[in-house]
Order: sequence, then C-alpha cells, then structure tokens
Amino acid sequence: MTSLHDLSALDQARAVAARETSALDLVEHYAERISRLGATVGAFVTLTLDDAREQARRADAAVASGEDLPPLHGVPIGIKDLNLTEGVRTTLGSAVFADWVPPVSDFIVGKLRAAGTISLGKTSTPEFGLPCYTEPDVAPPARTPWDLDRSAGGSSGGAAAAVASGLLPFAQGSDGGGSIRIPASACGLFGIKPARGRISAGPLLGDLNGLATNGPLARTVRDAAALLDAMAGPMPGDPHWAAPPAQSFLSACDEAPGRLRIGRYCSNGLEAGALHPDVLAAYGSATALLESLGHDVEEIASPFDPALVPSFETVWAVSSAGVPVDPARESELRPLTRWLRERGRAASAVQYTAALGAMQSAARLAVAATAAYDVVLTPTLASLPAPVGWFGDAGDPRAEFDRMIGWTPFTAVYNTSGQPAVSVPLHHTGAGLPVGVQLVGRPADELTLLRLSAQLEQAAPWAARRPDLW
Repeated sequence: MTSLHDLSALDQARAVAARETSALDLVEHYAERISRLGATVGAFVTLTLDDAREQARRADAAVASGEDLPPLHGVPIGIKDLNLTEGVRTTLGSAVFADWVPPVSDFIVGKLRAAGTISLGKTSTPEFGLPCYTEPDVAPPARTPWDLDRSAGGSSGGAAAAVASGLLPFAQGSDGGGSIRIPASACGLFGIKPARGRISAGPLLGDLNGLATNGPLARTVRDAAALLDAMAGPMPGDPHWAAPPAQSFLSACDEAPGRLRIGRYCSNGLEAGALHPDVLAAYGSATALLESLGHDVEEIASPFDPALVPSFETVWAVSSAGVPVDPARESELRPLTRWLRERGRAASAVQYTAALGAMQSAARLAVAATAAYDVVLTPTLASLPAPVGWFGDAGDPRAEFDRMIGWTPFTAVYNTSGQPAVSVPLHHTGAGLPVGVQLVGRPADELTLLRLSAQLEQAAPWAARRPDLW
C-alpha cells in the first residue's frame, strides 16, 4: 500500500491540487514520522510544526476556493539551519548561536514559500557549515539511514538524512565545498550544486569568494529540477548572475540529452590513498551505463593542480573567521572551528587576495582544459560513508581537516570553478550502502546535466530503493 511519503514531491503537489489529499494531511503524516525517526537519523534541529499546520490550512483553503496555485503548493520542505529564517531559531550548527532568532529571512526562504512549499523546520548542519560531516553540539549526529553507524555527510547532512528517511519529500541545502553532493552520495539521493550566480545568497550573506550556493536534495531528478526552478533567480544587487536558462529546469528532464562527449577521471592527487573498491565499481558501472546510452566517454587528466589546496584552505579559513562570534564565547566553538578561525585571522589581506587570485586562475585553466566536453564524470567521494565520529577521532584539527580533504577530493574544486555539478545515486554496495558519482557541466549549463541525469534515472531507476527504516 502506498503511503504519502512514498509519493514524489511533484506527485504530492498534484494530489493536493486535485484534492486527493490535503496539505494538512501531508504535514501531519511527516510530523508523525519525524516524531519516531527524526532523532534517530539526526535530521532536524528545530521543528516549526504549529506554523506548518497553519500554513497548510491556508493552502487547503486556497485549493477549496479555486485559486491559482504555485507549482509546489502544499508540499513540505526543510530549511537548512545555516539559512536565516525570520522568527525561527537558527543555530548555524553552533552552541554559540543556540538561542539566536534572526530578524530577517534569506531571500531563498521567501522564494520557497512563494513556490508553495511549507517548511517543517530547520535541518541539521555542522558548526557554520565548515566540516563535511554533521555532528554539531546542538543536535544528534546526522546519520545515513542505510547504516545508522555511518554519517550522513555534510554540511547538508540533516537535510539529506530527512529526505532519505522519508521525513521530507525534498529539501533545500547549500554547498560551498561539496555540502550538497557529499550527503547526496552518503544517503543515496540526487543532489544539485547549481552554477555560480544561479541562486541568490541575499540579503545579508556576502559572496566575496563565490564558493557557496544553495541547491536541492531529492529522491528523483524531476523533484530536484522542480525545486531548482523554485529557488533560481538573482536578488537585485547580487554580485554574480548566471544567465537565465532557455527553459524551465523541470522541462529539461523530459528531453533526450543527445549524444554527449564525456570526459572522466578518478584521480587528482588529493585523495588520501587508493579509492575504495566500491567507489571504483560505481565509477566503472556509471561509465558503462553512459556508453550503453550512446555517449562518448574518454579518459582525461584532472584539470586541477593539487597545489590549489593551500589557496582553498586560506579562503575557507578566512571565511570561517568572518562569522561574528562574541570573543568571550570563542572557547565554546568546536576545536576544528577554532583552528580554522585562528588560521583565518592570521592570514593577511595580501595572502587572502593572492589565494583568491590563485583559485580564479585555476578555475579558468580547468574550464578551458575541459571545454571540449559536455560533461565531466568523477566519483563523488573517495570512500564509503564514514563512521560517525571518524573525522573527530583524527586527533587534532589539522589531521581532521586532512581526513576531510582525502574523503572529498572531487567536490570543492568545482565550487572553485563555479560549474554546476550533481551527485547521481546509481550504485549500492553489496552491503547496501549508496555510492554516488559526480557529473559536472559546462559553466551555467544545468540543463544538460538534468537531461543526462533524467536519462540515467530512466535507464537505472533508483527511487524505489529505500532503507529498512522507510
């Protein structure tokens, strides 16, 4: 028997509009599941169920009165706890901000509400979104529902855990170094890091380095595309504007991609050691599937020099130091956060601007090196979902950060270039753990990625694969 959480987000929107179910039914259904499973998978930091119920009642009244409905009318969603939400506790994954209630919402929060979605609460994130795993002081660890001893990844770990566990149909995440694609791989979801300038970070967040963007996490390509349609668009005054797409992202999912030229590589000198055999198996099977669909897949060298890492570290550290923290409470931050902030404060303006310049030069070279290819294929991660606590057990922040780099060698480089990238959940290990592969598009070309991802999903469907707690 089909339950409400078995339906895709788009099917839920259609069911609400057709009065086959109601927005309030959806909210109550997910509220019950969250009460049973939310803490188990570490999905949420703050719930806003009373407000969600009131929004749902208004949504159902709009259906009853025959109003024109937005595309995702009545569909539940979660907002990442890094994103400001007016009147709702927003902790940034930190004990220092455990009681903070911002006076404004991010631009993206308003866009999601305008599209008809109803937020059930704030999904868990690590402190300031800095690590690639989600084990904050303000919430339980975010765990992949495929193996509760393993991390859901980060920094959008709570969002991914919620969607993969059937606590949300889709979720908003953000990605400054892989923070959508990493948890998508660990939780068996489809995740999109959009192109630089596609989605606004306004009104308050600065964008000096161009690394971070918001984006969707979903079980299906079409759900992710519909959510990207709802999220896309600049706020007046944004520093980066991606050219508007020629069509909706959702409509691209109904089109064949044509015969594509795809470059692939699985080593760039950043991985800590040999890739896990199951990662290589996922990479190999994705290659075979692409070739069977008629695409030309060619071996290429990594377009990025490992020498880029120190520049990225400098920019990452300076960004961490930019979060305003009362000096009297600095000691309450986690060790990794304190270490990064100390590094950031120690960097001079000359060092910071030189690091930014080096990253921009590397990005230009990488885009030029792969310009002949429609898409680039890499693994998403170097290994399987990591055990909860594994990163923190490294012994000191430097060793912890090195573990993070070795586990995620393929994601942050494309935040540097600003190209759109997706993680596609094509593979599961013999033990049932998901393993994603990354597809990277040309600058500002999410449409080709979505056409290809939809083709892969049709050829090797994954949405019916569900963890036991589903």
